[in-house]
Amino acid sequence: MTQRSPKQIARAARARIERIRDALAHIDYLCSGTLLERTKVCGKPNCRCATDPAARHGPYYEWGHMRAGKLVHRQVSAEQAELLRQAIDNNRYAQQLLRDWETETEQLIDAELPRTR
Repeated sequence: MTQRSPKQIARAARARIERIRDALAHIDYLCSGTLLERTKVCGKPNCRCATDPAARHGPYYEWGHMRAGKLVHRQVSAEQAELLRQAIDNNRYAQQLLRDWETETEQLIDAELPRTR
């Protein structure tokens, strides 16, 4: 196996960082949090939802996220829930890209400025 030179390592790390930047640039919606889909029992004794779990009302969507250090829950429409699903997935993807960027930066620093002992 051939040993790669520091210049080759740096060039490869810079190329991977550029791909990460491109991927991040294409993200539109971005939100953290959790999206819940719930069905509910209304409490009326004559309603079918009281005896049949398949007849419960809903689905209702609730988005939970942190705002100013506090957990906030908010009811959202089905259309908003679909966008939030995408935004939450994008957030997870962006977080992974940032972790990858950090790893590439470490390799880049080591290649450009080797550690001295």
